[in-house]
Amino acid sequence: MAAMSELSFPPLMEGLALSGAEDPFALACQKAVLGCDAGLVVYNLSHDRLQAALVFAPEVALQQAMTMLPVCGIALQNALGALAPPEVAVHLQWDGGLRINGGRCGRLRAASSTSEPSEVPDWLVIGLDLPLWPPGEGETGDHPEDTALYAEGCADVDAGQLLESWARHALHWINRWEDEGTEPVHATWRGLAQDMGETISHKGQTGTFLGVDEDFGLLLRDEATTHLIPLTTLLETP
Repeated sequence: MAAMSELSFPPLMEGLALSGAEDPFALACQKAVLGCDAGLVVYNLSHDRLQAALVFAPEVALQQAMTMLPVCGIALQNALGALAPPEVAVHLQWDGGLRINGGRCGRLRAASSTSEPSEVPDWLVIGLDLPLWPPGEGETGDHPEDTALYAEGCADVDAGQLLESWARHALHWINRWEDEGTEPVHATWRGLAQDMGETISHKGQTGTFLGVDEDFGLLLRDEATTHLIPLTTLLETP
């Protein structure tokens, strides 16, 4: 059941707390369809998982608005940088996957009112899903690359404080993007990108991860050519 937020968010942001098995990403998309204000932060904090979703009302075409996905990734790295021990390393996969100390640890996801890159969307939702504790004993053997925040030396990080910090840093980077363009976002993201220059696979395509274009489209080089895979291909149907 949704409740007023017990956490403190920056001006222009409003929190909505969920409980039980309620999915913040799905509810944020529903609220966006109904016309809620931008800046709504829907979240569900359980003992072993942090889930949250942030609603945007873009004023640019979807292709540019999708920059909010890497922006929210940078914001999470900044938030953990402020709250976690200094030796904890956070890296960002192009597809929204999160890495902590090299292990896979949750992801960012996106949904929008449109999938047409040239259209200005009515709304865009970025979701965050971060495991705090690993699955029950005996369940981790199937996925040795997976980890959880508290298993990586971050047991003292309060999930509520982390969520508040993520929202503050997201707002900071949104403002920088609006004021300064994509350059500072690109520069910061490149320093955090996972597997840059390495061979990666994405939806059946394998090649060398050369980097990203102006709108954070994936540049993937195989033996024949360089493919450009737009961020909009990551959109989920809410």
